[in-house]
Amino acid sequence: MIKKSDIVKNGIIKNNPTFRLVLGTCPTLAVTTSVMNGISMGLATTFVLICSNIIISLLRNIIPDKVRIPAYILLIATFVIVVEMVLRAFLPDIYDALGLFISLIVVNCIILGRAESFASANTVLDSALDAVGIGAGFTFALMLMGFVRELLGAGSIFSWSIPVLSDCAMTIFILPAGGFFAYGFLMVIFNQLVKKAEERKKHKAEKGAER
Repeated sequence: MIKKSDIVKNGIIKNNPTFRLVLGTCPTLAVTTSVMNGISMGLATTFVLICSNIIISLLRNIIPDKVRIPAYILLIATFVIVVEMVLRAFLPDIYDALGLFISLIVVNCIILGRAESFASANTVLDSALDAVGIGAGFTFALMLMGFVRELLGAGSIFSWSIPVLSDCAMTIFILPAGGFFAYGFLMVIFNQLVKKAEERKKHKAEKGAER
């Protein structure tokens, strides 16, 4: 039986939706022109993911199999509307920056995928922990993408200009082409680090078994 802590850890590292599962690439490439945009989209998606996972897990034995996908989408869309209304009312600048991609959270394959593969077959607590892990992994990936693209493309961090870098900023990094480049580069680094960590863990386990 998998540990509760491992459910969260797997969502951040082993099953990172952006760098490992390659899901949610549309918002990853579109909104990560700045760190703040990346964090905002990540947190909005995490909220929807947690709420939808909990409700779907609660109703997993009630929703008929024939209509489960439409039911999941309806539940997800409800929470997306809540996020959209809150952002529009209290954080209009973030709402304007994210634009259409807030509404597109409804069809984000990360959320529907976790609802179908995990929440529909596990307890409420495990489903909530899975959502927290996957959401944290997605937010981390978007924040990292935003950091690299804003730093190199605009010479700033959180819109604070860095004197030396702002003078030689490479605008391509805040354009779509730069997004693909940063995404591929960070994906390679992330997967190599995870691979090495797994190898070290395996080697340590083998040494422990020999003793």
